[in-house]
Amino acid sequence: MLLLLYWTFTKIGLFTLGGGYAMIPLMEAEIINRYGWLTAPEFLDILAIAEMTPGPVAINTASFVGFRVAGIAGSALATLGVVTPSLVILLLLGRFLQQLIRNPHATLFLKGLHPAVIALICLAVFSLGQEALTDLTTALIAAVFLAVNLMRKLSPFLIIGLGALLGLLFFPY
Repeated sequence: MLLLLYWTFTKIGLFTLGGGYAMIPLMEAEIINRYGWLTAPEFLDILAIAEMTPGPVAINTASFVGFRVAGIAGSALATLGVVTPSLVILLLLGRFLQQLIRNPHATLFLKGLHPAVIALICLAVFSLGQEALTDLTTALIAAVFLAVNLMRKLSPFLIIGLGALLGLLFFPY
């Protein structure tokens, strides 16, 4: 299990370009759909906690998922797995990175990836949204947060904090 957890997060780290949120579709495909380690609501809870926790969301998510699946060792290996590809690439390409960034072909390559990454993030939002928006109250809260955030950019911390407060108010035991 531990080796599979490490390998899964290594693949996620290797095939993700665009930051932590771009990893969500790959994590969903592997963690929920392929291995069934978590349900979609459990994964959404972990994403919310990872967003609130200091540090990169991809590393936090890997740590929390790894812990949920296989305890402390799972947390360590999932975290190591998600950072291994970046670390290896930086070590191998570090001295050539500035030249690579200035290369017009590399720039076009990365520019072409942007729409693909955005599409993957939208697919993950749609897929996980179907799992999370289970009732009218939840859908209305999400719609209000979306509308307010589109009109005036709010801090993710504020959104998550207000969401937690609204959860306590609207969904008591």
